[in-house]
Amino acid sequence: MKMRAKVVCGYKKREAAEAIAAALQPDNLQAPKGVRVRTRVGNRCTVTSVELDGRIETLLATLDDLLACTSTAEDML
Repeated sequence: MKMRAKVVCGYKKREAAEAIAAALQPDNLQAPKGVRVRTRVGNRCTVTSVELDGRIETLLATLDDLLACTSTAEDML
């Protein structure tokens, strides 16, 4: 089944969004087969799109990992 999700995280400054997006980039390169993860910077936010052809459990696990990594990056700021 093909699925898509988008996660938007807002920040007070664009620089923070850029730092978070840069921190997430290495994880995006390691996506499992059939999973596509792209993070971009908006005005003062990060926008991550997840697309996959597979099981809902894979989507949920990917989103959980994304949010955990985002939280860790935010804590480092």
